[in-house]
Amino acid sequence: MAGMASGPWTSLGTFGWFLGVWIVMMAAMMFPSVAPTVALYSKMSRKPMASSFFVAGYLLTWTGAGVVAFLVGLLGPALAGDFAWERGGRFLTGATLLVAAAYELTPLKNVCLSKCRSPLGLLLGSWRDGRLGALRMGMRNGAWCVGCCWALMASLFALGFMSPLWMVLVAALIAVEKTLPWRRVATYGVTAVLVVLGVLVITSPDVLAGFLMPIPRPMR
Repeated sequence: MAGMASGPWTSLGTFGWFLGVWIVMMAAMMFPSVAPTVALYSKMSRKPMASSFFVAGYLLTWTGAGVVAFLVGLLGPALAGDFAWERGGRFLTGATLLVAAAYELTPLKNVCLSKCRSPLGLLLGSWRDGRLGALRMGMRNGAWCVGCCWALMASLFALGFMSPLWMVLVAALIAVEKTLPWRRVATYGVTAVLVVLGVLVITSPDVLAGFLMPIPRPMR
């Protein structure tokens, strides 16, 4: 855990450890934004345990996304070189944040966000009966969510995968986008936050140094 919280672009640990942490993180970070969809599905299905299968399908999709993220984290340094902060990691972090900001304004992001913000239409358009149907619906809902949030999750990896501060910030940005009534305000607000962070990381890293790089603990 300490190694995974040591700053931007740090080691993700072993595959089993990372995947376990990833699933717990997704359940915690995505719950505020997906809870209305789960609640609506539970009311519509009126079947015991159906919502549990829906949530399981949702997390299954995000688990697949976690596997991809782990492979990128494993192969990235080998293909692109050292991600260390003092060896270009700062510019990679800033670039990742700016790419995430740009993605906020793309048509694909708009489509995925529309699905996430309209749970009734999404559920009616993909309704399947039974527990297997609930699992498939949850997986489909998760796929739209991955399409909506993958760039924000990439930003979390860039800033610090296990940093409580950045986890809360990214989870808040996701919740704002999916639940705030004023959609354009939410989208442009999230874009602005990502742009500001990206520019600060590249041009004035000292401003964020205390939030990006952990304070060394004294030896005992």
